[in-house]
Amino acid sequence: MNIKSTEKKDNNEVEVVVEIEPEELETEAHKVFVKNRNRISVPGFRKGKAPRKIIERMYGAEIFISDALEELLPGVLSFAIKECEHNIVGYPKISEVNLKDDNKYAEITLIAALHPEVTLKKYKGLVAPKPDVEITDSEIDNEIERVRERNARIEKADRAAQDGDIAVINFEGFVDGKAFEGGSGENYELTLGSGQFIPGFEEKIEGMTAGEERDIELVFPEQYKENLAGKPVVFKVKLCDVKEKILPELDNDFAVDISEFDTLDEYKADLRKKRLEVRQKDADETFENLLLEQLVDLVEADVPETMVDEQYDNSMNALTRQISAYGMQPAQYMQMMGLTPEQFKDKMRESSLKQVKSALALEKIAELENIEVSGAEIEDEYDKAAKRFSMEVDKLKETITDDDIIRDIKLRKATKIVVESATIGKAEDIKENSENVADDGAAKKPVQKKSSAKKTKKDETQEEKQ
Repeated sequence: MNIKSTEKKDNNEVEVVVEIEPEELETEAHKVFVKNRNRISVPGFRKGKAPRKIIERMYGAEIFISDALEELLPGVLSFAIKECEHNIVGYPKISEVNLKDDNKYAEITLIAALHPEVTLKKYKGLVAPKPDVEITDSEIDNEIERVRERNARIEKADRAAQDGDIAVINFEGFVDGKAFEGGSGENYELTLGSGQFIPGFEEKIEGMTAGEERDIELVFPEQYKENLAGKPVVFKVKLCDVKEKILPELDNDFAVDISEFDTLDEYKADLRKKRLEVRQKDADETFENLLLEQLVDLVEADVPETMVDEQYDNSMNALTRQISAYGMQPAQYMQMMGLTPEQFKDKMRESSLKQVKSALALEKIAELENIEVSGAEIEDEYDKAAKRFSMEVDKLKETITDDDIIRDIKLRKATKIVVESATIGKAEDIKENSENVADDGAAKKPVQKKSSAKKTKKDETQEEKQ
């Protein structure tokens, strides 16, 4: 096949005519004939034995040609995206399919959106607030207490139950003198002070001793199960046993037991270092995201709907994968967020548009800064991706192209330029800075990047990050 003609339209679209040559069309038509001949009945011939010309004479010359075109169309779309001299985004739409010269060859007319021309008012010297990074002594102490709790010994306590103990109880609840469903249990281990039961229940267990029985009178909260909300309840409780947690001593032996360090001070220092690294990363990401949000407002581009549609689909697929990991469906998620399907779609499309404009801005920066990517960087990225997906590099290269890798690296480098040139300021500085934005003379030349027709694992990873 070949591209016969291209014609730019006024609405930032291009008309592409792809010609399927006679040999290619005939080869595909023969494949269709071989695949289907056993299902075609022709008088005087056994099924599968009638010659192709006889079948075409009986059912029409187009009987195999039309199916052949259906088989060829996906390849036509990919060919147009790859070979068109213009920078197509998204998938082209089929406008016309015409058979020529007695069905010997075909012309497919496609309409495709063009990558928009991008003007970026400013991208250096942006201002955004950045969270302070600090780890307090109380945070470290609280973390160590949680570790002590996890490593506590549980022992029987020959005394009255108290806050923090594990009370082993038999209980049964009665409303209006009748036991209610879900209101009983045997040998139930309840940590006093955990708040597992309705308010007041655990406090009334305190002071009881093993073997003691007690009636506990309470009132269900107003915000409770509909049939029990606000009703008086009596729990008949027997305390079977009392267990206490014995926390390990907070000393060097504790550090040796639960870590690779020899002293408690070394263990604390490592905890602080790791927490600081995490908090610093979060602060850096927050700062970066605020800067990229500003870029969206600094981009001037006529964004084709097909780009927003593609990003919307990618975002929805990523979200569905994420929430399904928690056993949820999109409808449940919308309900939890308090949104109608229409509101949710509007919100997602608005977010998709911002993501597209952010990517356009970064592509423009990569162009203006003449960002290059070396072969070594490409191979290093393949190695990292292969480890993430637990795949061989050669297998990964079958799903991720060099163009995908190059684009991803360029966008990261462009983001780094924005971040490194930015300054940390207060939230109100953002508005003041945006009001003072001056045109930096950014060219309106479109970013020279071909849109990939194939969804890759790399793309999916990027969606999840977003």
